[in-house]
Amino acid sequence: MHAWGAGMFSRAMRALAAATGLMVLLALQPEPARLIEAASMHGSSHARALILSDQARRYLALQYRSFPTEFMGCMIGEVRGNAVLVSRIAPADVDPAQSTATAVLPKQTCEDAGWKETVGMIHSHPTGERCWYFFPGTQVPSSDAESFGRQPYPVDAIMCGDRVVWISRDMVQQQVRLSVRGADGRPAASPHKRGNRIHAGAASPDGQD
Repeated sequence: MHAWGAGMFSRAMRALAAATGLMVLLALQPEPARLIEAASMHGSSHARALILSDQARRYLALQYRSFPTEFMGCMIGEVRGNAVLVSRIAPADVDPAQSTATAVLPKQTCEDAGWKETVGMIHSHPTGERCWYFFPGTQVPSSDAESFGRQPYPVDAIMCGDRVVWISRDMVQQQVRLSVRGADGRPAASPHKRGNRIHAGAASPDGQD
């Protein structure tokens, strides 16, 4: 091989090596969009407050009074820092046959039903009982906690009469009273540790209904 040909061969080999190195480097990188989305939903920044608009509160109160069976809604809103702001509740796509006094099952996701900017699901417990994500006095998750684990949203909620019991990705259960607001205009919330001790319904801050 003459000098010109050897030079071309050498440059080609260097280019091939560089391209191979770049491909290896890219192969080691995570899928950006998927990981960014997962980080935003399941990252270390957990929701500490659930703020319901007046429209969302009215909708929940009306639905709760209207149906003896469980209803399910899509909470539409946005995440601001460690707070989830719910501007409205949209009805989930539920077959009436799949809604009983103790269970409800949607036919499709909120997004597939046309509800964008969903930040969580909410369903009701018509009797106001068993409003917990962990069985009382334990760290054993309820079916509601297990369902939340399969969802992509930052929060999940249970409508229980005059209050909403909710949970975020840190699995700390809290509650929001629908008719009581603090001095700053935000709904009053009561945190409970993982493995809460709520016995019947959503307990008040002092543990008494």
